[in-house]
Amino acid sequence: MLQTAFLRNSILGACFILLGCNNTQNENTTSELPYYNTPDFTPIFVNNSSDLKQKITHSITSFSFKNQHGKTVTEKDIEGKIHVANFIFTSCGTICPTMTRHMKKVQKEFINDKNVAILSYSVTPWIDSIARLKRYAEDNEIKANNWHLLTGSQSEIYTLARKSYFAEEDLGFTKDSTEFLHTEHMILVDRNKRIRGIYNGTLALETEQLIKDMKILLKE
Repeated sequence: MLQTAFLRNSILGACFILLGCNNTQNENTTSELPYYNTPDFTPIFVNNSSDLKQKITHSITSFSFKNQHGKTVTEKDIEGKIHVANFIFTSCGTICPTMTRHMKKVQKEFINDKNVAILSYSVTPWIDSIARLKRYAEDNEIKANNWHLLTGSQSEIYTLARKSYFAEEDLGFTKDSTEFLHTEHMILVDRNKRIRGIYNGTLALETEQLIKDMKILLKE
């Protein structure tokens, strides 16, 4: 199973230092954050743009859904932005309230940043209408213009979650669109729609790590 972001980043940090020691003669172009190209979330560090093109082939695919304001949101709306994605449903009484509360910390940190977006996809879109998502946003004080609660086709949302975001890690690849999607993960994606981090959205410590990593990613 996925290790906590705190432990994972500690290990990756040590690897990064070793990598730097072994490449002192080369220009330091290694990113502080790894890339994730497969659903098993094996971290990949790249040293230059050539490595990036050869090793990193996965990105978030195109999509089109409605947000809580009835606006159509597509991949074009996050062009050139970093974004965080998670998967919730308004009637969830277990992990979703905690995840939303933690995502509000992200909202507070980046509420006026036009280079950041938050995408919360409903996993019960047949229940979560635009009006219901709007009410959920009001009840949970979701105020940021860059935080979109999204609804649409169940099969499209589930496919995007499992095949693009790897939301259920490699377990998602064994499921079909009829099997319920429920995950605590928050996924960090860079300006080029490549996955750069995965975090347990129910843990405050991992949310803090997510915010730190977002600040790093904004500098790339």
